[in-house]
Amino acid sequence: MGASIVSAAWFRQFALVATLLALCVVSLGAYVRLSDAGLGCPDWPGCYGTMSVPESEAAIRQAQEAFPHSAFDHGKAWKEMLHRYLAGTLGILVLALFVLAWRARNLIRVSAWTPTVLLGLIVFQAMLGMWTVTMLLKPAVVTAHLLGGMATLAMLTWIAHRHWGAASPRFAQSRGLRVWIRGAVLVVFAQILLGGWTSTNYAALACTDFPTCHGAWFPEMDFANAFHWIRELGESIDGTPLELAALTAIQWTHRLGALVVLIYMGVLGWRLMQVEPMRKLGLVLWLLLVVQIALGIGNLLLRLPLVLAVGHNLVAALLVIAIIVLNSRITELPK
Repeated sequence: MGASIVSAAWFRQFALVATLLALCVVSLGAYVRLSDAGLGCPDWPGCYGTMSVPESEAAIRQAQEAFPHSAFDHGKAWKEMLHRYLAGTLGILVLALFVLAWRARNLIRVSAWTPTVLLGLIVFQAMLGMWTVTMLLKPAVVTAHLLGGMATLAMLTWIAHRHWGAASPRFAQSRGLRVWIRGAVLVVFAQILLGGWTSTNYAALACTDFPTCHGAWFPEMDFANAFHWIRELGESIDGTPLELAALTAIQWTHRLGALVVLIYMGVLGWRLMQVEPMRKLGLVLWLLLVVQIALGIGNLLLRLPLVLAVGHNLVAALLVIAIIVLNSRITELPK
């Protein structure tokens, strides 16, 4: 029993640390992708055949000879490897959570199967990270990698909040409000999918005016090629270069999704502010929503500055945390 109590205490601490680290990994991953450093190392899991970035002139020359089709960039290589190091550390923490969960399965506040599923997700994430490199940034793979990162953050947030936060199920007795809160997870993740597809297809600047697109509410668009998932980066279904109409369709759909999120989350925030114990969470949702919309518009009008683009991804991650905390708040803790 004593060992189980110690395991439960460590589980609680590791859950919080892993959640914070997952937020860092997701944000750094966005920075790597948006600074075009995703192929900073052409192999996996190492970098130019080693577990670190080549530093000496001899090592760099050897790396260039081993990978003649990859232009060596010291800065981009370090960005990519730092992301891999942090992701690897997160994987070790999740493995520890898995072991501790089963040792203290009767004392923790989540099913031991939750960390088990999370560990499986982490393994799949590692595979997606490898395929991102070996498949040369294929949009479907990179988007799945982004979604997997957000799902990892969501699961860790759930585990951490069950042990560090409070549950207030009685404050969401209205079935309609509970359904609205549960639905927020689907709405936000659907928009993250659209945002990831926009980013991985480099369609963020397909429309540079706002609120119209190419001066029209319904510009010329090619949805067939835009949302054909199994294709190479920059190519249409038949292998020809992806045209502006397809990129426009991707960007326009992301904007439409943003409108849906604005309405849905705006109404949810307003409803939460009518319930005293949930008022602060409602205000947080509204604040994140306003900041996220402002960052999205700013990215368009200012031609995608890196700091705003990374900030857009960071706030999306914070929205994920907020809705998971909200769902945990209305869910009873195990007896």
